[in-house]
Amino acid sequence: MTKAGVPCVPGYHGSDQSPSLLASQAESIGYPVLIKAVMGGGGKGMKVVESAEGFGEALESAKREALKAFGDERVLVEKYIVRPRHVEVQVFGDQQGNVVSLWERDCSVQRRHQKIIEEAPAPGISEEIRAELGRKAVAAAKAVKYEGAGTVEFIFDNDTSKFYFMEMNTRLQVEHPVTEMITQQDLVEWQLEVASGNPLPLTQEQIPRVGHAFEARIYAENPRNNFLPDVGPLLYLSTPTPSENLRLEEGFLQGSNIEVYYDPLISKLVAHGRDRTEALRVLRKALEEYKVVGVSTNIQFLRTLSGHTDFIKGDVETSFINKHFDELFPVIQPPSPELLLQAALFIVLRDNATSFAPKEPATPWNSLHSRRFGDDVQQRTVMFTTSAESTHPDEVRVISRAAAPDGKESIFDIEVVRRNNDSPENPTITKFEGVKAALASPTSISCTFSNAKHLTTVVPQLPQAHLPASPQNAERLHIFYNDPTGNGELKTTLYVPPPKWLLSLGGDVINASVKKGIRAPMPSMVVEVKVAVGEVVKKGQAIVVLESMKTESVLRSDKDGKIVSIGCKKGEMVEEGLELVVIGELEN
Repeated sequence: MTKAGVPCVPGYHGSDQSPSLLASQAESIGYPVLIKAVMGGGGKGMKVVESAEGFGEALESAKREALKAFGDERVLVEKYIVRPRHVEVQVFGDQQGNVVSLWERDCSVQRRHQKIIEEAPAPGISEEIRAELGRKAVAAAKAVKYEGAGTVEFIFDNDTSKFYFMEMNTRLQVEHPVTEMITQQDLVEWQLEVASGNPLPLTQEQIPRVGHAFEARIYAENPRNNFLPDVGPLLYLSTPTPSENLRLEEGFLQGSNIEVYYDPLISKLVAHGRDRTEALRVLRKALEEYKVVGVSTNIQFLRTLSGHTDFIKGDVETSFINKHFDELFPVIQPPSPELLLQAALFIVLRDNATSFAPKEPATPWNSLHSRRFGDDVQQRTVMFTTSAESTHPDEVRVISRAAAPDGKESIFDIEVVRRNNDSPENPTITKFEGVKAALASPTSISCTFSNAKHLTTVVPQLPQAHLPASPQNAERLHIFYNDPTGNGELKTTLYVPPPKWLLSLGGDVINASVKKGIRAPMPSMVVEVKVAVGEVVKKGQAIVVLESMKTESVLRSDKDGKIVSIGCKKGEMVEEGLELVVIGELEN
């Protein structure tokens, strides 16, 4: 690349892969450094190292990831630029020696060095730099006589506006649709033309650039738990409707199972507009309409991210998430009385409903609404918590004033009692009178209160029947509702705690079988057990290395102690919640 005039990041790219040499090269380059898989992509085999003390462990992990992902454990070591952007150029070469660039993409917003939102063209780059990026990308492709679709990736230094060659991916990438949107070209068709020996469909001067495009990757992961991948069934799935300006590429349907063996990517949303502002508006509206229940997703996080002031301005960098962490992960506010009201009415109406139940021969017992002789006034109290750890549930007292046949509105008086965990003895009570409500479908409720009508999606998730009752194994209601503060449609999850007698029985079962140890956070494969029985460990010490969805995670000790038992071995598949290692107290 250097011979071709393509600027490169200072680093070591040699064939000697001995740990001692790589460590010495890192010292020469100067920390922080970036360890990267030679055959890498998608953030696999990539580790940032801040100091020499962490180099050895990071090198081992990067090599393992590289070997599993690419069948090649070779790595390179480069200087880590502190405020970088990830800017890449789509190139195409044919068998006649022609090479063109199809503009650049910005893929800076990442977690675990893996892209989550991409756009084309890159924001905030002058036309002179944009042209130079294209020229250098073409030079890089010509230097290796490249044919077909490829992506030349650059590190763009936000502080100096200089860019450096990072790597070339010899394929169409996940984010290629944004290039297709702004060039109005089918890049797969281009690949087939080149493979058939035909020249490129367009010359460099003929390639258009129309508007702006974004791609958001929808992942099965929990952003609030360090983006840990999630697995399980898609119990409910409602997606935005594709259009001329919105493209949806999905690999799973409702009822599909997200498994541990593959990348957690569920789908891609691609939005196009006349300019960046319009494209971003299309993307945010589509994210509002995307509803998933069954696994954790990053949809709400993507909405927050795409609405952040700096992102709207195009002020992006690869450390965007860490830089704006507090704004991207605001404190979760307690549910409003209006939300609790709708959740409680959904449960009351659902438990009395017959119109959405399986059809049976009509009898008075299954066709008539519930009725109490002598008094139609009925009362029920529904309890909710916002997490399994909450000890002071909110109460919603529902009084039925006028019952109606299913599908028609009934009238209720509601009293919402909210208890703050910090001062549960001083609850806040909110009353609603004359609330009209009816189930609109098995997963939606229509309510009229406070002079407004609300149609809210409520998706119940029943507890797992094979597990004992516990605060964690309780029914959950996933509620998609319009935020009254103007943030569009949001999702919140409420737990319906089991009755105390059932919790007591479940607790007896759990306490009889549980030890205090390190557990698998999700179904995973054991990559390495780093301790032995009897070994003394320190708080923060690496205990077990797991791999799930092509990503390694290190489980560390939460205390000083001594290894009592080990319940796993290298190469073994372990289920979520399985006790892997028990750490006992140190003897005095």
